[in-house]
Amino acid sequence: MRALDEAAVVAWASACVHSLDVLRPAINGINVYPVADADTGSNLLHTMTGARDELATEGEISGAGQALALLARGAVRNARGNSGVILSQVLRGLADSAGSAPELDGPALAKALVRADKVATEAVARPVAGTMLTVLQAVAQAVGGQQPLDEVVRSAAKAASAALEQTPQQLPVLASAGVVDAGARGLVAVLDALAGVVTGAVTEPVHSCEAHTQSPSTEPAPYAWEVMYLLEGVTEPDLPPLRRTLSGLGDSVTVAGDGSGAFAVHVHCADIGAAIEAGLDVGRPRRIRVEPLVTPTPLEAPAGPDRAVVAVVRGEELAGLLRDEGVAVLAVPSGARPSVEEMLGLITERAVGHVTVLPGDVRLTAAADDMAGHAMIGDRDVVVIPCASPVQVLAALAVHDAARRANDDVVAMAEAAAATRRGELVVAEEESITWVGRAHAGDLIGFVDGEVVLVEPASEENLVAAALTVLRRMLAVGGELVTVLTGVGAPAGVEHELAGRLREERPEVEFVSYPGGQTEAVLLIGVE
Repeated sequence: MRALDEAAVVAWASACVHSLDVLRPAINGINVYPVADADTGSNLLHTMTGARDELATEGEISGAGQALALLARGAVRNARGNSGVILSQVLRGLADSAGSAPELDGPALAKALVRADKVATEAVARPVAGTMLTVLQAVAQAVGGQQPLDEVVRSAAKAASAALEQTPQQLPVLASAGVVDAGARGLVAVLDALAGVVTGAVTEPVHSCEAHTQSPSTEPAPYAWEVMYLLEGVTEPDLPPLRRTLSGLGDSVTVAGDGSGAFAVHVHCADIGAAIEAGLDVGRPRRIRVEPLVTPTPLEAPAGPDRAVVAVVRGEELAGLLRDEGVAVLAVPSGARPSVEEMLGLITERAVGHVTVLPGDVRLTAAADDMAGHAMIGDRDVVVIPCASPVQVLAALAVHDAARRANDDVVAMAEAAAATRRGELVVAEEESITWVGRAHAGDLIGFVDGEVVLVEPASEENLVAAALTVLRRMLAVGGELVTVLTGVGAPAGVEHELAGRLREERPEVEFVSYPGGQTEAVLLIGVE
């Protein structure tokens, strides 16, 4: 087939419904909350069936663009579950790219798949690796150029299948259960159906989609709910506040439009009423649907300790340093407060019963404390170790030992963090009065444990001298290790000059430095 026309789109819709119907029991069997809905296979089938029926009720269809638009509208209006909403946005992205085109050739379909990736990702408040979105991103990266249509669909199906195989390595909860992502498995079936319609050949991935878990003999009690409704009468300016409100209630938030003014709203949360009221505040919710969410019990317990240490910090360089050490990290932009959904995701995506949280400053500690008591945490044991600086996070991680008992390990990390003195050098943004004199905008201000100890004119030479002054104050009561995190505003090589000067004065003190990437401070200093 050289081009995808309206007849091929109709055939593809029917093929998708058939494939999802056949695979529905298997896909339902591999659900693992929090990355899947209660019945992902059934939700995908219901969404695609609604899309196909919308197409069937239309009279004469003129071109592939119109056919795809009808599919998208039907999918949004009938979407069930997070997976169904994302699938509806895949169809909407294809329709947006196709416009009113009578047919799509290879390059046009490749462009449409790239657009589908963008639209689907934008509909999700917090995209997660190892899900449908990851598979869709792999497809968008694999297609392109001037390939003929059959090569585009083959590349898409092959890339999707390969990406699906990697989902357990990207999400610990999937690895623990021994399954691939359920929604991603459904997306592979949809793309396989497209390849089959275009090429006339049936393509199936070689892996099994059977679950490696056993259903418990008794139905576990839900600790969260999937709330979904179709929202009408809402204006575009109301959508960002709605997403923020829903993200404060739980996770898996999607607000997806159908292109004609209606939006499918989806959230996993503990407060059903609050989720519905959020929609009532901005529009008219209808087709409200609520389903329980439970966490299935894996056949085998996770290998290794049933606990994890996670961190919440500012600065991508510091976040990368921690990830290299095997720590799950949430990187938060300067001055921002992480949303409840972001914090919940950091916790609930760990396949463990005990999670220790290391927040990198006072505001991040407050956000972690607020999250620790959230109903969506379920029966997990979450402990927040208060840290006022990233250097205290590093100190805590330095003594972390997974072989210790959980309580003993938490105590050791908390003691290490509390015993680490913290200093920082910042550039004043405005004039102020401090304990050591007036500071003008642009001056260098030195802090030790939150107290101002110096104010100097800012310059590269003064920076090293000021850092030494701060260090002398910190080392006056003892210390064996100095850790420095350089910010984005730090001059190149300043850490080496500081290390040399400190070595001359205190040769017995060990010095280490890392790029922190923080914007709030030029230098962050820790003394242990």
